[in-house]
Amino acid sequence: MDQFKRTNGKYRKNRALAAMLATGVAASALSVPVAAQDTGTGVQLEEIQVTARRRTESLQDVPVAVTALGGAMLEDQGLQDIVEVAKFAPNLTLEVSRGTNTTLTAFIRGIGQQDPVAGFEAGVGLYVDDVYLNRPQAAVVDIYDVERIEVLRGPQGTLYGRNTIGGAVKYVTKRISDEPEFNIKGSIGTYEQLDLVVSASAPISDTVRVGGALATLNRDGFGENLTIEGLDNYNKKVLAGRGSIEFLPSDSFFFRVAADFVDDDSDPRQGHRLIPGVASGAPVLDDVYDTRAGLENPEQSVKAYGGSALMEWTASDTLTVKNILAYREDKSRSPIDFDSLAVADLDVPVDYENKQFSEEFQVLYQDDKLSGIFGFYYLDANAFNEFDVILDELGQLIGLPGLNANTLGDVDTSTWSLFADMTYDVSDKISLSFGGRYTSDKRTSQVLRRTFIGGASERFGGDATLIATTSDFNGSDTFKKFTPRGSISWKPNDDNNIYLSYSEGFKGGGFDPRSQTTAAPDLDGDGDIDSEDVFAFMSFDSETVKTFELGWKGSAFDGRMDFSIAGFLSNYTNIQIPGSVGTPEGTFIGVTSNAGDADVNGIEFEGRALLATDMSGSGDSLNMTWAIGYLDAQFNEFIDAFGVDVADERVFQNTPEWTASGSLNYTRPMSFGSRDGALSLITSLAYRSAASQFETPNAFLDQPGFALWDASIVWNADDDDLSVGLHAKNITNKRYIVAGYNFVTAAGAPTLGTEGTLTAFYGNPFTLTATISVGF
Repeated sequence: MDQFKRTNGKYRKNRALAAMLATGVAASALSVPVAAQDTGTGVQLEEIQVTARRRTESLQDVPVAVTALGGAMLEDQGLQDIVEVAKFAPNLTLEVSRGTNTTLTAFIRGIGQQDPVAGFEAGVGLYVDDVYLNRPQAAVVDIYDVERIEVLRGPQGTLYGRNTIGGAVKYVTKRISDEPEFNIKGSIGTYEQLDLVVSASAPISDTVRVGGALATLNRDGFGENLTIEGLDNYNKKVLAGRGSIEFLPSDSFFFRVAADFVDDDSDPRQGHRLIPGVASGAPVLDDVYDTRAGLENPEQSVKAYGGSALMEWTASDTLTVKNILAYREDKSRSPIDFDSLAVADLDVPVDYENKQFSEEFQVLYQDDKLSGIFGFYYLDANAFNEFDVILDELGQLIGLPGLNANTLGDVDTSTWSLFADMTYDVSDKISLSFGGRYTSDKRTSQVLRRTFIGGASERFGGDATLIATTSDFNGSDTFKKFTPRGSISWKPNDDNNIYLSYSEGFKGGGFDPRSQTTAAPDLDGDGDIDSEDVFAFMSFDSETVKTFELGWKGSAFDGRMDFSIAGFLSNYTNIQIPGSVGTPEGTFIGVTSNAGDADVNGIEFEGRALLATDMSGSGDSLNMTWAIGYLDAQFNEFIDAFGVDVADERVFQNTPEWTASGSLNYTRPMSFGSRDGALSLITSLAYRSAASQFETPNAFLDQPGFALWDASIVWNADDDDLSVGLHAKNITNKRYIVAGYNFVTAAGAPTLGTEGTLTAFYGNPFTLTATISVGF
């Protein structure tokens, strides 16, 4: 990436904000390593930039709340997967979903979606090289061969891709160099960690370049399965790769074909019981990473692959055309033992199958005063899942041995959007942006719920006997919405940018795949449960958010510090709250409600600073970065399944009031043998205040405030061909909950099964990893 320099404290101007953001090549942001340069008037921060193909713009000029982590920072900090990005961005939650190894739970500013089953759309968009991933399975992306990761907070949709109501996380891989490159990175660490990443690229002609990377990522479990011999808990066994071919027939044309795959054969991740077994009295285990889960078939498998074709054509000095075509597919099998005991009290094997085809077309315009984008987006996706809910212990008690509540959900999504965003420079100091998006989401769902006896259904290797069909539903609905966005930006001088923006976000409704048609009430009050009652009971409405944001981006102390402050007020309505409740008959019903109304307000403060440079003539430097987020998220109205407003009893899930992080980096020039380079000592601390796993607080599952302390020692050669590092994570070995299941009453009585399911999943313990990277 070409670095944009600040000269004598002055910024070169670029008025193509909307166009550049739309191309998806925004580069560094506040959390990149803090580089310095001597401009002749003193040592200053190296300028952070947003980059288009031929023009650049200072990130300080961008009226958007965005954090980006550059590839060098990710390497030096030893980040292993995308979940760790949440340590460095305010008001962001990224977690591995309960009962999985690779399904992602994401929340930004209190908005997200925890439930990974078909029928529920993400509230935070995840993009890999401009391709939106429609489903959360296989979305815990490992970090390798990456140029940067960006986090955009607030509603997105007028600049690119799918409309996302909470924000977007963008994973951007490296483009191929015009020189041959070969790199090998190896890692060895605690819990028998052994990773190897090999990447290579080369031009094969003046106009064609090829490249690719292959990664094998392996680690023993943090705990064991005490019921099934030889089965680890929280282990890792992943093979992944990506490759691309780039064509550059002229200076005005770029074409890339890319493909990637993930093959995850890790053992199934099972939970830790927080209470003794109600029926058996089984005690709570000492080690939170151990489990007693008994599984009929303990094999877990996740396979995902995809391909894309990107075309960029610069038609003239003012006009660029871009097209992104993509297809993705994944299949997952996750045997989950909710109760985490040897008996089949609440065992839930599940299959996921997802497919998606997307097409995005953009026209970008830019001249001296006006710049912007016009775009079209189309997505055709299918999400299928089927799972058993085996309640054998309960079945034995009521004379139905091997009781099984099987659920199948098959959801087609067909969506298209038109979007536009324009920026007009009224003067050298004032710019206006305005845009909007029209979205049409069509959701077509099949829901099939059946009751078996005799254990597992045929799909999961059993021969259970069907005794009842409680849902056989087919429904379709279309959700349409226009969502505007506008902002005004004022630059009183070269070192300050103040902006005010308004944006709206929208997420379409759908059908709860776990709802039971036979449980539908008489919602229209006509004395008869008809098709309209069933449709209303099975469906849920779209949700919207309206956000005002006031931001200030500036530079201080003669260019030695950059900062960004954003305050926002959001009104969040028709909030989709999925959940399941046990029934007196011993089974469960999916209940998805639209919570009504909530206010989500907050402040974010990010920055970086050169604290000291060239200490005593040694060339040493000391710098820091920080990110602080505060959220006040309150329900104003929350109508539960029984029509009662319980807003005072509900909280936002996965939404801590405070998030804060800070990093210190001391760097000293140091030769290693005959190689010149620099040694960096890095330490970081990330804090999250108390947060609830669900909207209803639970003293066992809810995680109190905690901090994670990491540290790294890294030596990098000046020519970037050799790097050696030692990375310590969670140095204090903090135990912290990231997900869980709750099927007990407030008094501890089981609502599903006989043992009482209250289980938790934990973040990684202390780990130590040594890395070496060699390039040629």
